[in-house]
Amino acid sequence: MIHKTWEQSETIKKVECVHNEAEKFVVQNVLTPGKVYDVKNESEEFYFVLDNSGRIGGFYKGYFKEV
Repeated sequence: MIHKTWEQSETIKKVECVHNEAEKFVVQNVLTPGKVYDVKNESEEFYFVLDNSGRIGGFYKGYFKEV
């Protein structure tokens, strides 16, 4: 149940959004290109970041570059 405390957990690293153009998903409402986001958790395929809505969202790593 780690996902319930991610918002309060330590930031692992910071990543910058490079684009928000998704083929299948609507991410332009919650990601802003050029903005730096705090990574709270990470998997092989996803970063779990505190997005523009103020909640944790899981996004493909292709949307970001490490800062």
